[in-house]
Amino acid sequence: MRPLAILVTGEPVAGALSARGSFAAMIRAVVGDAWAGPWLEIDARGALPDFRAFAGLVITGSSANVPTREPWILEVEQYLARAVPSGLPIFGVCFGHQLLGQALGGRVEKNPRGREIGSVSLRLSSNDALFAEYPDGELVNMTHLDSVVELPPGARVLAATELEPYAALYFGQRAWGVQFHPEIDAEIIKHYVAARREILEAEGLDPRALEAGARDTPHSAALLRRFVAREVCDREFGAAPP
Repeated sequence: MRPLAILVTGEPVAGALSARGSFAAMIRAVVGDAWAGPWLEIDARGALPDFRAFAGLVITGSSANVPTREPWILEVEQYLARAVPSGLPIFGVCFGHQLLGQALGGRVEKNPRGREIGSVSLRLSSNDALFAEYPDGELVNMTHLDSVVELPPGARVLAATELEPYAALYFGQRAWGVQFHPEIDAEIIKHYVAARREILEAEGLDPRALEAGARDTPHSAALLRRFVAREVCDREFGAAPP
């Protein structure tokens, strides 16, 4: 049985890491019994194994910035540019979403609308099987400075927030990206607000209001589980698990 791979591009802020572990650990916890097979964690800054050996791939968030064009980022983008056309089910989270956008011919820059952090409303804008059970206007947890500002060829916009017009994208060939974090709940987003308190205040944002507005986002978490059940299990076993 091929593993479901997690491409680890970074780690959470210290408080979140202490409370809940790595991004990979949070992703595995959210996926839960939607995946009964083996897992494989890959360091994005190390050797990248043959993606044909995976049942699917989830790309984590990171504090890194795609526009810096660091060598390891360029290598991962080239890797993803080969993986997507293969039909491998891929789900990019935040930085992973941006990596896919840049790798497939789009452009990532600092969000011209400013930092987005906290629990925010997601508005659906296009039909997609993965979002079929997602309630329009439901909250998602965001924390990002950069955004996909130019879509790659063929990408379809699935959802937006007030500050992020490309909050969810379907890139084609069984590859999706979301700017939000399905694996982050209210407790974890509060850790992000606390870690960036001075920066947020300097930018004119209200950390107390952001903490008070932090919410769990079960529909967002279910989206990641649905990706695994519908796309990864279907490809690997011919059907989602019972």
